Amino acid sequence: MDNIVGSGVLAVVAGAVVAILAFVPFVAVSYRRRGRLTVWRSLLWAGAAVYFWAIWTYTLIPLPDSEVYRCAGVNLHPFAFVDEVRAAVAASGRYLTDPVVLQVALNVLLFAPLGFFLRVLGGRGILIAGLVGFATSGIIETTQLTGVWGLFPCAYRVFDVDDLILNTSGALIGSVLAFVVPAQHRGVERAADADTPRPVTRRRRLLGLVCDVVGVWLVGFAVAVVVRAVLVLLVGERSSFSTDQVASLAGTIASAGLWLGVVLATGRSIGDLATRVRFTNGVLPAWVARPVRFATGAGAYAVLEALPAPWSLLAFFLALTTAALLLVWPDGRGLTGWIGRRRLVDDRAGVVSPSVDRGLRVR
Repeated sequence: MDNIVGSGVLAVVAGAVVAILAFVPFVAVSYRRRGRLTVWRSLLWAGAAVYFWAIWTYTLIPLPDSEVYRCAGVNLHPFAFVDEVRAAVAASGRYLTDPVVLQVALNVLLFAPLGFFLRVLGGRGILIAGLVGFATSGIIETTQLTGVWGLFPCAYRVFDVDDLILNTSGALIGSVLAFVVPAQHRGVERAADADTPRPVTRRRRLLGLVCDVVGVWLVGFAVAVVVRAVLVLLVGERSSFSTDQVASLAGTIASAGLWLGVVLATGRSIGDLATRVRFTNGVLPAWVARPVRFATGAGAYAVLEALPAPWSLLAFFLALTTAALLLVWPDGRGLTGWIGRRRLVDDRAGVVSPSVDRGLRVR
């Protein structure tokens, strides 16, 4: 039971990490392929990420202890599980709760989501589901048979040809069950209304802000890890300066610099670009409006947070003001809109002329 729970927790954690890493690209692709981001499809992709890791954690982990290692057997007789189920049921009289029956059912159920996700998210039919299911199961069984490709002297779990059959059957069944999802919600084809402008709501604006925060943090964290590894390699842990502080500063500069460059080049943050929103022309010229856009966003927050106290408190006030102003206007235009008298619109909408937009007043 502990192994089952541990494998499940590991799959959820690994899936969450993948979801965070892919969050900003996922939002950007969704708005360009389907015109919006839906909770339903987001949950499906998150579930697919967890499921991908669950396949490996439940079939390959835990690895055996080398001190008590025992070689496992091999079953090369197809459909041997049929006789095993018959014998087990005849002995126990339990058709649904017998361990042998449950083992067979679980081998099928484990791969049913694979076929389901391939059809709903990938738009692939039953043939691809069967091939992918067979190939995935084959890789797992071969990994077990070879002792993780030579890491162990022999197979640490039974190589079973019946597992190939049952896993592939599960993928096929999952592909068929996916037909319960309406056709318009299946596949990766570009939606017919993907280029139709949609209202900019508070929820959409909040999604853009989350994209900016997650993106700034990921870039800063990645750069900090690399810089620290290089510093430790060059000067070692014992040095006249703190490698952690230098690495953190490098991460902040890299993430803030990237966001500044994007804002100065496009007038929009990466979160704005991902969610396909833009600010209309306001009372400020572009050469002023773009730095203001940066100064009121996640990039500036990262810079302020890195300042020594009490200046770092400015980051808190920026976040608090942004959150408060998100509730003031229906489009969530925030500080940028308030300072420059600018509205947020869908970037697929027509461009508002400067002469008209300068006459706009905040509500």
